[in-house]
Amino acid sequence: MSIELIKKYFPELSTRQQAQFEMLTLLYQEWNQKINVISRKDMDAFMEKHVLHSLSIAKYIKFKKGWYIVDLGTGGGFPGIPLAILSPDVQFILIDSIGKKIKVVDAVKEALQLKNIKTIWGRVEESQVKANLVITRAVASLPDLIKWSQKVLKPQSKGIIALKGGDLSQELTGFKKKTQLTTLSEIFTEESFVNKYIVHYKP
Repeated sequence: MSIELIKKYFPELSTRQQAQFEMLTLLYQEWNQKINVISRKDMDAFMEKHVLHSLSIAKYIKFKKGWYIVDLGTGGGFPGIPLAILSPDVQFILIDSIGKKIKVVDAVKEALQLKNIKTIWGRVEESQVKANLVITRAVASLPDLIKWSQKVLKPQSKGIIALKGGDLSQELTGFKKKTQLTTLSEIFTEESFVNKYIVHYKP
């Protein structure tokens, strides 16, 4: 899928950003042959299911220049890498406990010359990072995300934004007053975003 899908929702992209998004597909195709970072069937809809899905966070919340954002359990670099391309004046710290995934993120970061990404191989709760916001994509349940993020969130932070799917009623029990749920089909018209959500936990 081409860059046109991204431009449909983000028409203000610079020439450099468009080139970076176009390079993403090639980079992940190449890496996926060495390390299975993304499911093979998802590579056919890479721009939609991984890149655009990650960018939904930027449609939901406006990042401020100079913010530090932690991508907890980044895996192959989502949602952090697409958001770092979109917001070059925001600092992103991509953390994962699996070394080979961080290796892929580092290679993609170098290839795209993304100066606003730092990677950490390890556990978020053991890092010294202080963040304005924690973002994550289907890594763990909300109670675990809250527990792991407590140490890294700055006072007056924007909390945790998690991309999730399916029935969340059980998971959000006890957190209703502190969470806001946004359906992605309110943001994007593509069918793959039905039953996908942004869960925003505000401490």
